[in-house]
Amino acid sequence: MVAMCCNAPHLHYLTLHSSPPLPSLHPPASPPSFRIPNRLLLRRSLTLENTEGSASEESSSCTRRLILLRPAESSWEDRSLRDHDRPLSKAGRDAAISVSHKLQKLGWVPELILCSDAMRTRQTLMILQEHVRCFLEAKVHFVSSFYSIAAMDGQTAEHLRQIICRFSKDEVLTIMCMGHNRGWEEAASMLSGTSIELKTCNAALLEAAGRSWHEAFCLAGFGGWKLHGIVKPHSAAAFPE
Repeated sequence: MVAMCCNAPHLHYLTLHSSPPLPSLHPPASPPSFRIPNRLLLRRSLTLENTEGSASEESSSCTRRLILLRPAESSWEDRSLRDHDRPLSKAGRDAAISVSHKLQKLGWVPELILCSDAMRTRQTLMILQEHVRCFLEAKVHFVSSFYSIAAMDGQTAEHLRQIICRFSKDEVLTIMCMGHNRGWEEAASMLSGTSIELKTCNAALLEAAGRSWHEAFCLAGFGGWKLHGIVKPHSAAAFPE
């Protein structure tokens, strides 16, 4: 497992000086006030700070859910089209409809969708939105680099991390990234530490905890994401034991 790098949080410390004051050469004008020893103030301050900090961290850390979805099967009828421009086949459209309902049934509906701009991913997304209205409520960004990065060995997982952290907000808990093999299959395997096969219109469901997406990637690293399951169009979703 290769750990991702992240910046450590800034820590603020309160320093209390305990050196006693110099004796006064003149009698005080008024009776001296009672003072709590500095060492007790410091102990009390640190105790409160640690208690409140722990409670805050526990309450704000939550599960982040990542869906890595390949587009449905494309058509090869028009051989003059570039790979980027190939539309879905009839079987691909049926598969996209099936996966849309399965994701809804499982409760894995994204709030943010990051999608390759290839024709088959656009059409897969359109079908998801047509058959499950919740997908229409998600914010969508088309990311052209998702098409090219998938062909580059070993780079997709890190690229996904960068794009997700750029477009996500802390309140967004479920994100779907739509892209291509071999990169999507490779990224799912690297993040989960499990060998994963993603065929067309298969979705890997991954989970990690963190107060933000940046923190979730930092804490889980490569290999620390939990594989919740793999959704397939025409068979039961596969869940690890």
